Amino acid sequence: MNNTTYNQIVSFIWSIADDCLRDVYVRGKYRDVILPMTVIRRLDSVLEDTKENVLQMKKTLDEAGILNQNDALCNAAGQAFCNSSPFTLRDLKSRAKNQQLKADFIAYLDGFSPNVQEILEKFKFRNQIDTMIEADILGAVIEKFVSPSINLSPNPVLDDKGNEKLPALDNHTMGVIFEELIRRFNEENNEEAGEHFTPRDVVELMADVIFMPIKDQITDGTYLCYDGASGTGGMLTTAEERLNELAKEHDKQVAIHLYGQEINPETYAITKADLLIKGEGEEADNIYYGSTISSDGLATKEFDFMLSNPPYGKTWKTDEEKLGGKKGITDPRFVISFKDEPEYKMLPRVSDGQMLFLANNIAKMKQNTKLGSRIAEVHNGSSLFTGDAGQGESNLRRYVIESDYLEAIIALPENMFYNTGIATYIWVLSNRKEDRRRGKVQLIDATSLKSPLRKNLGNKNCELTPEIRSKIMETFLNFEENEYSKIFNNEEFGYYKITVERPMRDENGEIITDKKGKPKADKDLRDTEQIPLTYEGGIEKFFKDEVISFAPDAWIDYKKTQIGYEISFTKYFYKPVELRNLEDIVADIKKLEAKTDGLLSEIIGG
Repeated sequence: MNNTTYNQIVSFIWSIADDCLRDVYVRGKYRDVILPMTVIRRLDSVLEDTKENVLQMKKTLDEAGILNQNDALCNAAGQAFCNSSPFTLRDLKSRAKNQQLKADFIAYLDGFSPNVQEILEKFKFRNQIDTMIEADILGAVIEKFVSPSINLSPNPVLDDKGNEKLPALDNHTMGVIFEELIRRFNEENNEEAGEHFTPRDVVELMADVIFMPIKDQITDGTYLCYDGASGTGGMLTTAEERLNELAKEHDKQVAIHLYGQEINPETYAITKADLLIKGEGEEADNIYYGSTISSDGLATKEFDFMLSNPPYGKTWKTDEEKLGGKKGITDPRFVISFKDEPEYKMLPRVSDGQMLFLANNIAKMKQNTKLGSRIAEVHNGSSLFTGDAGQGESNLRRYVIESDYLEAIIALPENMFYNTGIATYIWVLSNRKEDRRRGKVQLIDATSLKSPLRKNLGNKNCELTPEIRSKIMETFLNFEENEYSKIFNNEEFGYYKITVERPMRDENGEIITDKKGKPKADKDLRDTEQIPLTYEGGIEKFFKDEVISFAPDAWIDYKKTQIGYEISFTKYFYKPVELRNLEDIVADIKKLEAKTDGLLSEIIGG
């Protein structure tokens, strides 16, 4: 299908909202009708050719008294879905009376198979029927969607002579059209779009960092892609496209299966619908509804590739309670045996659960395959440094880095997303690092690599063009230090947090001791110190150099010593502002004074 036809279909569907809904719905609610109706019309058109087969099969099954009919009806339809009602959408456009139209339309919707019913339920589409009937617009909406001006069918429309009047709409193009409608609605509602919509340019960069390093290792076979915060499914479908492209370039035959989970009902419905209308009915069954954190729908699965943009700055209090309360959580994704701790907890503060999604992905890594697993995940800055040594966020960073999973972190430009202008970062993880990356982490500062948009989309005022993405990927793949790239040994991000005690003294200055003669610690004088893991000579040398010389009576409470990890882009990429020399400043002041005809001297001299 050419771009002209594609644009005509998108514009036509988009115009239905203005033509039919404008006086009934506020603009932000147009999607509540247009998206589900687009899905319904596509499914309806796919099923048209086999409608009689389905009706005949239903009659046979009814006469035989068979109740569980779904599989047989879908087989008769030749699809992963079906509609066993006596109607098609075209049948309904001629209804003269609204109440008859309502009854028949509901009967038509009820005829869809359970997988479509779930989509309609999550869209809450039936809630719109009364509104449209009362406003007398349901018939008009249906008539628009079955208009002879557009073709949403996988078959071409022919004229009386058998010539093609309108081209067929294949599954892929239908999916792209649907995604374009989603994108437009997200832009219209930009105040909430970022909750479930990651810009295409960011997603494409994430797909590149996942696949490009291993493109030569792709073999004939099956690969599983996963997104535990799948939103409208854009990351999954982009990953699928990219992996298919690379496989084709290397003459490999791959089967790609998509898996995801989403807690928002509408975006969950969109993902399922998008896969259905692309002809990927089996993949649609791999998308689960509910909270990934407290109701993991894929607890026993492992995946080759994982991409996510989890919500940040969002409480996980409800999940915490469902998991048993913070002290009672034993979920093996978040509480593990690590080093010398049998219950090593990686639970972040309850006000921000984003890092739980990273722990979830790590738990789903394949450990026994040649490629292992690769992860790309978007976080805001807090994941880099929040949490003190021994706290959940720091513990997770320590686990990731000391397990040598962290390949790189890429700092993106500000204002890249639709609903926030804050700094964001792509974490890149692998449990099969190439030799040159082992024991090392690459930090890439891409904050200045951006292209301005002609028109802001919510908070998004810039983008990563293909050329910019290529530059970032070149920096990542070269694995060399330059103005955008720094490479560190893993331990350079870690530190010991030690507790320094001072003795308690009474009024005459003598040290107070316990029954064993040991000095009692004065809580008011207690202090902590952070010592880099790379400090030459370690804790003892630091204590001797930095503490004893100032407080000779101090000692370390080794039982309280903990290891923490944090990552500071600001420190590593700090560029000091070059100050002007004094002579230039004085010369400028004299020039200004001369321009004001001695006014400065009058003011200062009084």
